[in-house]
Amino acid sequence: MPPRLRRVAQLRTPALFSRYLSERDIDLPFDETLETGAQAPLAQPCEVHGLTIGNRFCIHPMEGWDGTEDGKPTELVERRWSRFGASGAKLIWGGEAVAVRPDGRANPNQLMLTADSMAAIGGLRETLVAAHEECFGDADDLLVGLQLTHSGRFARPNDKARMEPWTLYAHPVLDTKFHLGPDAVLMSDDDIRRLIDDFLTAARRARDIGFQFVDIKHCHGYLGHEFLSAYDRPGDFGGSFENRTRFLRTIVEGIRSEAPGLLIGVRLSAFDFVPFRPDPDLEDQGVPELETDSYRHAFGGDDTGIGLDLEETVPFLNLLRDLDIRLVNLTAGSPYYVPHIQRPALFPPSDGYRPPEDPLAGVARQVQAAAVLKQRCPDMVTVGSGYSYLQEWLPHVAQAVVRRRMADFVGLGRMVLSYPDMPADVLAGRPLQRKLICRTFSDCTTAPRMGLISGCFPLDDFYTQRPEHEILLDAKQTA
Repeated sequence: MPPRLRRVAQLRTPALFSRYLSERDIDLPFDETLETGAQAPLAQPCEVHGLTIGNRFCIHPMEGWDGTEDGKPTELVERRWSRFGASGAKLIWGGEAVAVRPDGRANPNQLMLTADSMAAIGGLRETLVAAHEECFGDADDLLVGLQLTHSGRFARPNDKARMEPWTLYAHPVLDTKFHLGPDAVLMSDDDIRRLIDDFLTAARRARDIGFQFVDIKHCHGYLGHEFLSAYDRPGDFGGSFENRTRFLRTIVEGIRSEAPGLLIGVRLSAFDFVPFRPDPDLEDQGVPELETDSYRHAFGGDDTGIGLDLEETVPFLNLLRDLDIRLVNLTAGSPYYVPHIQRPALFPPSDGYRPPEDPLAGVARQVQAAAVLKQRCPDMVTVGSGYSYLQEWLPHVAQAVVRRRMADFVGLGRMVLSYPDMPADVLAGRPLQRKLICRTFSDCTTAPRMGLISGCFPLDDFYTQRPEHEILLDAKQTA
């Protein structure tokens, strides 16, 4: 019988954490002692495209639910970006997922880069940079980008409770799982070409308001990711690897022509699994939606749907290199149908399921996949994901990963909602503030799923004192 699952917060010493990893046969690199000072692995600069990024911490882009209906930031968004700037991380990967047009929004309050919102979104970048300069003196080694997205299958542009999907092909599981109805649009090749023009317009706007790079999002089940699994789609954008990457290649070609000097990155779900569902017979533990020996809709996955096969992911990274794209942010799966793969957590969101594995195994899966890709594509500058569940041991694993060159940067998402100063504290050798460490309660996901604003309700006093906190508690108790 395997040892009992334990919470990370219970593993109070390096020896206890290391022993637990060994007992569970979880392969995670771990440095018991953190190095400090200019020579510490996490403090090392990184050179890319002739620019210097000052350390090895990265802030992931996160989808906000607290903008205005016309896609502009509110004070809540400005507060979040200011905290990103003060975090100490030197690579800001987009700050926010920003839609390139109205029907691509994942919720009616997602930011959107339009002619009317340009100045306000440019002001977000200025707020972030100013906060960084105030805390650290200058921003000469800070690299700030903007993630551009269309939510595709998971678009909810008008009603937080109603999907209005744009899809690329008929999916044997997701169409049923998410009740694909008459509002769904199966995109034609001409639809895709018009969307490419929208990406180019957004990229020009991002450059004009000061962003140094844009991320052409290819992750988490959104439209860019769905292209990579469009094996059965006919026409110019499906079937062969060349066709499934035509969307990206055409956008990149257009940016080079119309927005010269703008750098490009890609956040990529490097692998995917078959969708999971809660099983009431297993106390709502997650199980695969589809039991089959042949599942062909998981890019980076094997034919079983529950394993990895990176033999297409490597050519994709090589394609990025050939396109002179060096920045790739590696993640996995989707929060909509495999949250335990995408962001390991002990406590599931309201629409999720109990994890079918120790969440630390989910962290290790992402860390090891990123290491394989870095080894096979050493020219790429890689960012790793999935670290927040490590909690107080995040810096110890992060240091070991960077020191062993398993990834170039360690990306932080949920963790910086509760504890934005973690990178600064680690780099300065200060003790971690345990009361701020994200425990992956998943309220930052559950609240938006219930139509509320995004934020860390359990640990950030700013949100704990808001009326939405009581609404969230009541709704969770009722559920």
